[in-house]
Amino acid sequence: MEKFINNAPFALVLVCLIIGFVLLIKGADFFVEGSSSVAKRLHVPSIIIGLTIVAMGTSLPETAVSVSASITGNNELAVSNVVGSNIFNLMVVIGVCAMIATVNVAKETIKRDIPFSLICAGLLLLLGILGFGDKSGMMLGHFDGVIFIGAFAGYIFYMIKIALKASKEGKKVEIEGGSDEDIKLISVPLSILFIIGGAAAIAIGGDITVDAASRIASDLGMSQTLIGLTIVSIGTSLPELVTSIVAARKNEVDMALGNVIGSNIFNILLVLGIAAAISPVGFLMDNIVDTLILIIMSSAVLVFAWTSKVINRKEGIAMLCMYAVYMVYICMR
Repeated sequence: MEKFINNAPFALVLVCLIIGFVLLIKGADFFVEGSSSVAKRLHVPSIIIGLTIVAMGTSLPETAVSVSASITGNNELAVSNVVGSNIFNLMVVIGVCAMIATVNVAKETIKRDIPFSLICAGLLLLLGILGFGDKSGMMLGHFDGVIFIGAFAGYIFYMIKIALKASKEGKKVEIEGGSDEDIKLISVPLSILFIIGGAAAIAIGGDITVDAASRIASDLGMSQTLIGLTIVSIGTSLPELVTSIVAARKNEVDMALGNVIGSNIFNILLVLGIAAAISPVGFLMDNIVDTLILIIMSSAVLVFAWTSKVINRKEGIAMLCMYAVYMVYICMR
């Protein structure tokens, strides 16, 4: 595929990029639907399905892109895709939601989730600079990947534990998987077909996206970091944006910020954890700056949420303006 894309006309490369995004997004949807159905047939509680399979599904496109980029040596895409997606999720997805309807913020999101997402971003910055376990430095090595995956496993275990405890106490537990009725039960053969087909689409889509993005960067004289922070990160985050806009129009955005923060945690710990564990990922000076910006923006959202327990229209506009300034900055540097 790389040879074909490198020799194809530029217009066809753009078509390939769009095809890559479609394969990533639809492949993730099919994989999650098939896996959730199998899990439900095995009598796995919907709380666990929502906190694992469904929640991880939103990070599958980023996983495929970052792993493909890492394996093929396009390391600049691996980190920039994750950091760019996180910034887009936080500033644009929530910003747009807040402009349409006031976003209520759960107490747990303020006290637990946003601070933990800041810790994850700080860990990414620290490990990327130190290059722990790698003599070359400024790199996420195999051991760094193991640290991320270990932290991710601990986070999931903790979330499941408190969710099950709350459920036993009769408290309402809001999860991405929803209730048992929200998880479609399909036949076993179709579930297997969805899982295998979805996984194949994700893998192929990731490969096509990375190859097309690298070619576009080369032809336009742009760095892979810039492509990763803009085109690729926005493309892989579009489903979250569309879903959130639909929810906002129905005034059902109570879970919006919690879902975005959870997705951002998954992106750093799971996506970069897998990518670095498979093949070391380079960490550039631009990655340091962008991760610092992610930390600053996350802190701003924490302040917005903390002061009034909601994110209103004015704060949403401020978040979109912050993202616009960031876009201008990364295009000019």
